[in-house]
Amino acid sequence: MDNRSEIRDFLATRRARLTPERVGLPAGGGRRRVPGLRREEVAVLAGVSTEWYTRLEKGHIGGVSEDVLEAVARALQLDEAERLYLFDLARAARPTNRAPRRRKQAEVPPRIQWMLDAMTASASFVRNGRMDIVATNALGRALYSPMFAGDDRRPANIARYQFLDASARNYFADWDSAAGITVALLRADAGRDPHNEDLRDLVGELSTLSEEFRTRWAGHDVRIHHAGRKQFNHPVVGPLDLVYQSLNLVADLDGGLDLTIYTAEPGTASEDRLKLLASWAATHMPARPSIPRAEGRVAG
Repeated sequence: MDNRSEIRDFLATRRARLTPERVGLPAGGGRRRVPGLRREEVAVLAGVSTEWYTRLEKGHIGGVSEDVLEAVARALQLDEAERLYLFDLARAARPTNRAPRRRKQAEVPPRIQWMLDAMTASASFVRNGRMDIVATNALGRALYSPMFAGDDRRPANIARYQFLDASARNYFADWDSAAGITVALLRADAGRDPHNEDLRDLVGELSTLSEEFRTRWAGHDVRIHHAGRKQFNHPVVGPLDLVYQSLNLVADLDGGLDLTIYTAEPGTASEDRLKLLASWAATHMPARPSIPRAEGRVAG
């Protein structure tokens, strides 16, 4: 796969955010034409020649050893998500006979749906790498009810809702942060699964229709989705300040699906509102919501 442009832009944007002072190098004289470190400075930090690093930043990464990639990651002060993304780009650059393909439709095993349905006090859902919601419990569907109000011929998609639905700007109390996280998650998944045409189609759609998405995508930020806090302005119960935890559904699911659980801190107004939302969901949401089938890894 020819992913040289992704490699070039990723390394260049990581280099641009560093300064000589930050990495312990002398600032040197003269004005810099572009922000950040020079290529020769990164080469010194990584212990390689300037010519070699220049070739690497032009996208020639397929045959590079893991030790050298680790040295470059340290030189650029990459965090764990960025380091994994660099290694994913290197793997994708190696010669392969794999062609871009459509994923088979995701089938969430009944035991996963049973688990979701048992979480009556938490809003829970399962998503695939391109941010399609492939399964949810009633409270999860109620929490994201504005997103599920769209076209029901295809699965609800967090990224499509955030960037193409005007109501998302009010629904997410900190839309800027939420949008940044979503793009970073999509970028990381694109590195892990570069042959996924469905993900490419989504990125193409959003890049065409949303300047905000296009600008953020060009930033090459990546993220690992584990835990955090998110605020919502829910149209039924009002402000919600929730904590979330995301877990990979591995084992026989072959990866590719994440379980996300939203809860409220005990004794807070958000806990009361989440309980109120659960009561509303009991009368307004189907017990077992029907979700259109989506692209994703097929469960065993």
